[in-house]
Parts: sequence; C-alpha cells; structure tokens
Amino acid sequence: MARGSRLARVAALGLLGVLALTGCTPNNEFWRWGWPDGITDEAYEMRTLWIWSVIAALIVGFAVWGLIGWSVVMHRKRGDELPKQTAYNLPLEIVYTIIPFLIIAGLFFFTVVVQNRVQERSADPDVTIAVNAFKWNWQFVYPETTGADGEPINTVGNSEEIPILVVPTDETVRFELASADVIHSFWVPEFLFKLDVIPGNENGRDNVFEVTVREEGAFVGRCAELCGTYHAYMNFEVRAVSAADYDAYLAARESGLSTYDALESIGQPGAATSTAPFDLIDDLQRADG
Repeated sequence: MARGSRLARVAALGLLGVLALTGCTPNNEFWRWGWPDGITDEAYEMRTLWIWSVIAALIVGFAVWGLIGWSVVMHRKRGDELPKQTAYNLPLEIVYTIIPFLIIAGLFFFTVVVQNRVQERSADPDVTIAVNAFKWNWQFVYPETTGADGEPINTVGNSEEIPILVVPTDETVRFELASADVIHSFWVPEFLFKLDVIPGNENGRDNVFEVTVREEGAFVGRCAELCGTYHAYMNFEVRAVSAADYDAYLAARESGLSTYDALESIGQPGAATSTAPFDLIDDLQRADG
C-alpha cells in the first residue's frame, strides 16, 4: 500500500505539472516537433494541440521506459532459484486499464474541441471568396465585386501563369469551394489546413471553411488530392495583404486592371513569388528521355 501511495502522489504531482505548463504553450522549432508555425488563428489552435499531444506521448513513453528499466534492474536473475510467481494483480490491472482509457478520452476531447474551433463559421464573415477547382488549375472569384464586364472579378490560372488568391489580414475570410470535375483538395501549408473539394455539392455546406490570416506575405498553395495526370501542376499562391491594400486591389480590378497590374498598383509583385509554373514541354521531354 505504501508503494501504491507513493505512485499516486507522483502521478498527482505530474498531472499538476502538466496542468501548470498548459497555461503557456511554447512556440519554437524545438517544441513544435517539426510542425510549421502557421499564419492563421486556426493554425495556432492546431499547433497547440499538436505540441501538447506530443508532450503527452513523451510523458507516457518515459513512464513506460522507466517501468521497463525498473523491472529489468529489480527483477534480474540472482540465482537458480525460481522467483515467486504471481498469477494476477487485480488492482494493478485495473489501474493499467483505466489510465489508457483516460489518456485516449483526454486526447479525443481536446481533438474535438480544436476541430470544432477550426471548422467554426461566423454568421457574417468580413470577406467571401469562391474557389473553383478544375483539371488542372484554379479560379478565384470575389462574388461581392463587379468588374468592368458586369461580372464578379476573378483570377484564373493556366499553364503559363500561377493564379494569385489575394486575401486581407486580420479579417475573417470565408472560402466556398467547388469542383468542376473530380475531387481536388485546397491546401495552403501555412494555414495548417486542407479541405477536399467535392464535386456536386451545390449547397456548399461541406466545402466551406474560414480563416483569419495574421501575417502578410506570399504563401504557396497546392492541390493535395491525386486528381489526374497534371495533379502536380495545380499550384497557386495566397497573397496576404493589409485590409486597406485589399480594398485598393479590388477597386483596381473593378476598374478593369488585370491581376498583375492591380497587384503592381498596390506595391505588390504582379506575378507569383512562392512558386512558378512547370514547363510542360521540358518536363515531357525529360520524361521521354
């Protein structure tokens, strides 16, 4: 009983230590365990879940390794006499059943909480952008705008031009995804999030998500679903700019400027900087050679 009491005290102290540490989640390359930093509020939630899941796994791992080492040392062979045999230890078996259940339940709980937070949708987002995927590129439509032709302004990629998706920082941005053919996947690594683009989902209930970008810059985007021959060529770029520059960009587009010229007008590079179009002819020649 004394040994069990000591183990209980150690476990309680360990639990209190973990609870105290959760008040301050570390954020550097070491503590992220290879997980990217992310540039959105939603990415912060996922990064925190990842860090503490790894820490929990390491705590369990060190505890198991410690018990294995203790058993090896304390129960090593000391002679030819057969040691005392124990058929079962009911209290210990109950503890070893309850602890894994509590660990799994805790991880499940926090996973669901973070998942709900990441997939949460506001009643009135600041910006809505329609993303249309097709074999093998992207179209970005700003439905709340009106271009020179009377239609919402949009940007379409092709084999010679990477499409640029311009978004404002510090505002809630809703993406409504659609596919013209097969299943694609909208993935921006810096969002720490990707969503499959399912065709035939006219009501948009499942192909919608929101983010709040907190960092300006150019970030590569990709299709993360094997969608056909030129799947690897479906790159795009997210250009995060200030809210004022975003409004100026939309105004320039509505006046008739192209994506390139509108970006240049707000002091941004007109072409993608995070990725470049693949040379289809050169790649095919390499493959044939």
